Amino acid sequence: MRELKVICDELGVSVIKPLWKHARQPQSIFYSNQFFLQNEQWLDLLPHRIGLAYFHGLPGTGNEGFDRVYAALKKHHNHLARIQVSHTEVRDVILQTEIDPSKVFLIPIGINTSFFPFRDAAMKQSSRIELGVPLSAFVVGSFQKDGVGWGEGLEPKNEKGPDVFVETMKRLKKDIPELFVMLSGPARGFVKKGLEEADIPYLHIYLRSYPEIAKLFQALDVYVVASRQEGGPKAILESMASGVPLVTTRVGQAMDLVKHGENAFMSEVEDVDALASYALQVYRLSQTDLNLMLIAGRKTAEANSYESQIPLWAEFMKGFVE
Repeated sequence: MRELKVICDELGVSVIKPLWKHARQPQSIFYSNQFFLQNEQWLDLLPHRIGLAYFHGLPGTGNEGFDRVYAALKKHHNHLARIQVSHTEVRDVILQTEIDPSKVFLIPIGINTSFFPFRDAAMKQSSRIELGVPLSAFVVGSFQKDGVGWGEGLEPKNEKGPDVFVETMKRLKKDIPELFVMLSGPARGFVKKGLEEADIPYLHIYLRSYPEIAKLFQALDVYVVASRQEGGPKAILESMASGVPLVTTRVGQAMDLVKHGENAFMSEVEDVDALASYALQVYRLSQTDLNLMLIAGRKTAEANSYESQIPLWAEFMKGFVE
């Protein structure tokens, strides 16, 4: 939301604190996710113009919360002015509610590319020394929350695919004896337990601020997304911007942004064999062989930076704040 405020400033759109939302009629109110729809108290805000981001949460996928939100959208879409979606799959599902298509805008979850320099060998070595990661290791990254709740996270969050990630690491261990996993994010207990049982060394780092994540990317050999369902994740563009090879399932905005074999590798959901095979391919390729893919990935990230998305947000705001 901080970056959206910067975009609003660039577009000349005034942003006020939420506590003033009842002070003047009508205003334009933007929610960062769709889950407020479950409680119909938001209808009391009408006739304010209501906009929201709807990135993930496909109905009929075994999550009752997702189903409730989608049912509320079907019931009340006439009261909504704008919806930002991050990828075509969720866009198409939302359009099935018979919402006016002119209210739905495809704007991927962007990144600030200035946080993510395109790393070189010296940056990689420096980052590993600073973080205490073996220089000779083949390092796989996974930076997310994939456990239920905010505790240890021993219960897996199914849509994030922590079980798929662990199985992929087990496959890789057979061919890559120097395999090392770098984790970040809360509630990673399920993954950590699985790695320990498989005797795969790992490091779990807690960040003090978001920009610090760039240092983690710089230490990687490959980043793996093993999710079953996503809105982003932001790691798709973060890894591309950083010059880190990406292996991902066909989820979220990866399905729109990844060109398999050109700027990243992409498998079908739950395909452990393919995920492991593509990561092993990265392991066996030289840096020279990977360079074209990494350069293409950086271009993809730059094309989807917050700055590059300003024209998309300008279209979103027309008729919403004017």
